[in-house]
Amino acid sequence: MLNAQQTEAFKSGEWLKYRMSYSNFFNAGYAELSLKKTKKKGVELFHAKGTGKTTGVIGWFFKVRDKYESFFTRSENSPVHFVRRVDEGGHIISRDIYFDSEANTAYIKNHKKKTEKTMSVSDVQDMISAVYKLRNENLCSMKVGEDIAMKLFFDYESFDFKMRYLGKEVLRTKFGKVNCLKFRPIVQAGRVFKEEESVTIWISDDDNKIPLKVKASLAVGSLRADLDAFKGLANPFNIIYKN
Repeated sequence: MLNAQQTEAFKSGEWLKYRMSYSNFFNAGYAELSLKKTKKKGVELFHAKGTGKTTGVIGWFFKVRDKYESFFTRSENSPVHFVRRVDEGGHIISRDIYFDSEANTAYIKNHKKKTEKTMSVSDVQDMISAVYKLRNENLCSMKVGEDIAMKLFFDYESFDFKMRYLGKEVLRTKFGKVNCLKFRPIVQAGRVFKEEESVTIWISDDDNKIPLKVKASLAVGSLRADLDAFKGLANPFNIIYKN
């Protein structure tokens, strides 16, 4: 939740597009993240939608068509409904999760397996709402080495998530040089990533706090995402030197 001194980092109509590349060479595909206002049962919500797909050479060998959606409250940034539709090389996941913050429960409907389950949860974020929750935090006041923490709910499990502040950096982007805040999420090693500290994120050092670049060292190769296009930002995008 914002304090009185903070400016909201995003607004309805924001749209971000990222170019994905594998091992800094292959164009792996594109991802988009959009946001709009909506209302369910009289409650004002944000509806965030994230999509991703592989293209080019990577797409020939491994076709990905992913869609994630999150409905979260505009006042408290609490998730209400999370949608996951994944097709990764024929591996299909189709789930809806409905959060009840008053009952502290998550109702999970697995469409592929035709199962339903209710679990106890408390003060959690889904994968998409977490991005917006972090953007509205007062990141600029953090000290190097300090962590920001929250609890995520994903795949029938709640787990602690931490993101460590590494300091400021000037990042060269396709739009020009931008002042950034650099973070390192503490991720689970073994399944996908090389080690616990294999992911680095650069966020614009302005009121938008846009994720500008993400770089991850995978078990095989590396994956990188760079902001490719944007529109509908809530605040001015501070480019210190245009290309």
